[in-house]
Amino acid sequence: MNHKIISLSDIQDAQKVVYQVAKETPVDLSRSCSEWVGTDIYLKFENLQKTGSFKIRGAFNKISKLSDAEKKKGVIACSAGNHAQGVALSCQVLGIKSKVVMPVFAPHSKILATQAYGAEVILKGNLFDESMQEARRLEKEHGYTFVHPYDDEHVIAGQGTIGLELLDQIPDLDSVVIGVGGGGLSSGVATAIKAINPKCRIYGVVAENSPGVYNWWNSYKNNEQKPKEIKFRPTIADGIAIKYPNEHMFESYLKRLLTDVVTVDEEAISQAMVFLLERAKTLVEGSAAISLAGAVAQKDNWDLGKKCALLLCGGNVDMNLISSVIEKGLGRTGRMARFQVVVMDTPGALSNLTRVIAENKANVLEVNHDRLHPGVGIRETAISFLLSTQSKDHRDQVLKAIESTGARFLNESFF
Repeated sequence: MNHKIISLSDIQDAQKVVYQVAKETPVDLSRSCSEWVGTDIYLKFENLQKTGSFKIRGAFNKISKLSDAEKKKGVIACSAGNHAQGVALSCQVLGIKSKVVMPVFAPHSKILATQAYGAEVILKGNLFDESMQEARRLEKEHGYTFVHPYDDEHVIAGQGTIGLELLDQIPDLDSVVIGVGGGGLSSGVATAIKAINPKCRIYGVVAENSPGVYNWWNSYKNNEQKPKEIKFRPTIADGIAIKYPNEHMFESYLKRLLTDVVTVDEEAISQAMVFLLERAKTLVEGSAAISLAGAVAQKDNWDLGKKCALLLCGGNVDMNLISSVIEKGLGRTGRMARFQVVVMDTPGALSNLTRVIAENKANVLEVNHDRLHPGVGIRETAISFLLSTQSKDHRDQVLKAIESTGARFLNESFF
């Protein structure tokens, strides 16, 4: 594999190619995010890019440079979903056949979108790394042209065009926060920005459940020869869920260009998704919301400066997932409460509870009886409620009023 280290000129050349398909995405100052973080936060809406993520930039830049012989072989790629769509659309525009290997549990919305762009989708492996192995096997077996999702000079240069846009839109930018997976996006953006504005700080954020790059970063900072053992678990930031970091990307780009790398947990990522949806009116996936989660978590530790850009790298989120994230997010903020209470199984017991709930200005969204619940007696019944409440204080007020009726709660967690 060609391991050329890209330069600013490579990114500037890529910009001439990328805009044949991609578009310049907007940047906007977010007052609500700025208040949360404590400095001016600008959102880079790459979730509004064609295919719903930045990946079309690198994919098209790479595929447009293939030789006629390589194009004739057909293209194969591996992806958790966003690179898949970028490759599929690029091949559709250029008239090339494409196959994409995706994890078995890839979001259904990303699978359907990839197929809609004309690619053949092959589901193989539980993780991205396993899909990569299968794509490489098919490459050797059939002679396909492999388009790497990040470790490729043309892909990195294509992603770097976002950095040029950011500096055009915010010339005096002090810092950028980016979710880091394979490293193609952060490497390209950091290369562009550092070449023009060396003082701008680039911060990377990874999911706590997929801490590979973070572990490598810690080993680098502590002068350790080997990174800590990687413990990988599923994450809602599936777009950056890389179990084994790429050594070339880390050594050539990340450790040279990034200012710091941190992890955030699943709750912080989901909270950021809900916040962006409600306050910034934008739908993003976990790998995009992680930039806000990281900025919030490190606002007292990082030097974000006066102007900080958060890269919202994609918006391809499964609707089943977003509904769950929203519900749990509302629960954490006290605007939704799910619980079970035990009452005597007598006429009027349910109406008495709903009366108390109404008097305290909460709204019943769901209710269910369970007389066979193992925690209730012969003449008792368990009633499950899902309530819409206004805040944690209001939720606690409603629960206290319910308890005053003589009902007892079956669980301590009220969501």
